Amino acid sequence: MKSSYFLSRLIKKMRLSAIVNSKISKTSKVESGSTVVNSSMDSHSFCGYDCILLNVRIGKFCSIASKVSIGGVAHPIGYVSTSPVFLSHKDSVRAKFSKHEYLPTIETVVGNDVWIGEGVYIKAGVSIGNGAVVGMGSVVTKNVEPYSIVAGNPARIIRRRFDDDVIEGLNKLTWWDLPDKELFRLAPLFNNPRELLRSEGLL
Repeated sequence: MKSSYFLSRLIKKMRLSAIVNSKISKTSKVESGSTVVNSSMDSHSFCGYDCILLNVRIGKFCSIASKVSIGGVAHPIGYVSTSPVFLSHKDSVRAKFSKHEYLPTIETVVGNDVWIGEGVYIKAGVSIGNGAVVGMGSVVTKNVEPYSIVAGNPARIIRRRFDDDVIEGLNKLTWWDLPDKELFRLAPLFNNPRELLRSEGLL
């Protein structure tokens, strides 16, 4: 491969990530260029490059692609103005005409084993269920059911990943909470959900 490729990769990595007031599992990864504020990411999850995660609780085994924006802060739509120049907290704009107290924290929840495609926007306060898939470029404004596949602007359900009995079994198994030793035991059947659930007496 050309040296220019390796150089560009090195520069991309050198940007680092900005993580503030957040807890990231040692087994998880936040790629460079991403900003994570007041958030948490549980074990074996990752987010790609140039993501923005604000007030987000992310579960285990989640795969978040690059350029994903999740959560955020609210502006006072009931006030005369939505601008932060009338609010007490610090913001991008320096001017302060008044200092009204307004900074509600709206938590966004991403369940376990969720796959979020590139360029997705997820509104603050939304919950993404376990095992869900969000298609690239989607704008999510409502809760996403477990094991559903959604896409579009606004995101709508395309289909469910499995039949109802399999979804019910996987929700009972809660494999993401099992210790590593159990995951090694079950992993050979992860390409066959029905066989996995039968082996555990859940189907």
